[in-house]
Amino acid sequence: MRKYLFILLCFIMAALLLGIGDSYAKSKKDEEVEVVELPPIKGPKKTIAVMDFENKAGAAAEWNLGSGMAEMLTTALVNSNRFIVLERQAISDVITEQDFGASGRTTDVGAAKIGKILNAQTLVRGAVTEFGESASGGGSGFGYAGINVGLSSSKAHVAVNIRLYDATTGQVIDSLRCEGKATASGISGGYSGSELGGFTFGTSAFTKTPLGKATQEAIDRAVRFIIEKMDQVSWQGKIVDIKEGVVYINAGANSNVFVGDEFTVYKKGEELIDPDTGVALGSEDKKIGRIQVVSVEEKFAKANAVSGSMGSFGRGDIIKLD
Repeated sequence: MRKYLFILLCFIMAALLLGIGDSYAKSKKDEEVEVVELPPIKGPKKTIAVMDFENKAGAAAEWNLGSGMAEMLTTALVNSNRFIVLERQAISDVITEQDFGASGRTTDVGAAKIGKILNAQTLVRGAVTEFGESASGGGSGFGYAGINVGLSSSKAHVAVNIRLYDATTGQVIDSLRCEGKATASGISGGYSGSELGGFTFGTSAFTKTPLGKATQEAIDRAVRFIIEKMDQVSWQGKIVDIKEGVVYINAGANSNVFVGDEFTVYKKGEELIDPDTGVALGSEDKKIGRIQVVSVEEKFAKANAVSGSMGSFGRGDIIKLD
């Protein structure tokens, strides 16, 4: 009975407060989270790997901030349609399944085969440095029989440090602190003697809270930062085969390759190794011609030679979007 009374009081309070609305579902128009616009798509997808975030915010362990933030970033990067995204935990699961499929304990039908895991050009690491929400109540409100209803406001602030690493050398490419803020005002209510429960990180209920909105804004800023920096990293693929005058390359529709795209073909030169560190410094690749895509499949494409001798092209030659 008291719970029904609580609901009735909430409706009464909402009318008295001129329909301000639920604090976790609606924010003031002048306090909405800033929309982070993404730059236009440029060229084929590059391969990146997202690692679990470090939790340096001191937030409660039950939030699972490290894996939760990494999952949100992975989803946002995939939805940007600019990257082939590798999630390191998922890769571990794939390897485990491949090993199990090769163990002889399963039927051959549908068993996962041992295969090659894609190499990432860039690794993405993050650290959550701030993750908190402060709430305050106003002077307006009333209570009855352990039930209270009133005005409230809530402010959330989330900050993450994002670092990009060269997957070959481990060198830091760049880093940025990405912040998100959100404020909401509305109805607050409580019922003494009953547990109303909280919100689980990453759920639809969480995304409607100021903390959820601030988290999403920080992730969106991280995505834009990653896109801008990766636009400066050269994309490259390879020639898979040459048959009857047609060049097959190892990038297709799933890599944002389209009919009409042109690529420069390079013959890989000798690898230069630093004598002190043993680090690969790259190679002097020789330009041998250009090709143009004439047909696209899901994972590969066919191309014709635009310049250079078809006889000089070979399996393993590098293609770049110059």
